[in-house]
Amino acid sequence: MTANTLRSFAFGLLVATGICGAVYFLTPDASDDKSTQKTVQLSEEEMKDELSSQGYIVLTNDQLKDQISAAQEKESDKKTENQESDKVVYRTMLTVTSGMTSIDVGNALANAHVIASSKEFSDLVERRGLSQALRPGTFEIQSDMTLEQVIAVIFKKEIEARKNR
Repeated sequence: MTANTLRSFAFGLLVATGICGAVYFLTPDASDDKSTQKTVQLSEEEMKDELSSQGYIVLTNDQLKDQISAAQEKESDKKTENQESDKVVYRTMLTVTSGMTSIDVGNALANAHVIASSKEFSDLVERRGLSQALRPGTFEIQSDMTLEQVIAVIFKKEIEARKNR
């Protein structure tokens, strides 16, 4: 390339830059043109109506907070109901053999998840004076039974005999 060609090329770039700068700075922006923008002031009711017609729900902050708290209360009620209905009931067939004590029976029931505490069971049997009345047999026991009901099932014959005396 010769010096003359390089000088002509540089002059062409300078002229093109000048033209682009003049167009950029001398033409009005579209955002400054008031005729292209349309500003409409709507009242609060008109805004609500417009949003509602487009499928939006318009609530005040207080209304929203009330709905959220009501939904949370409903959810906590459902959780409580589900916890009660989801309670697992264990059922076991307890076989009492000769030589077992009330402590052994309590341990077997606790291991089967029918009662919470074998000590509590054996203490209650002692207080009622039934520890010597344990007889061999097979009994169906469920975890939703109270200790009183469990004792009534296991010692049924002895309790009936004491009532008849």
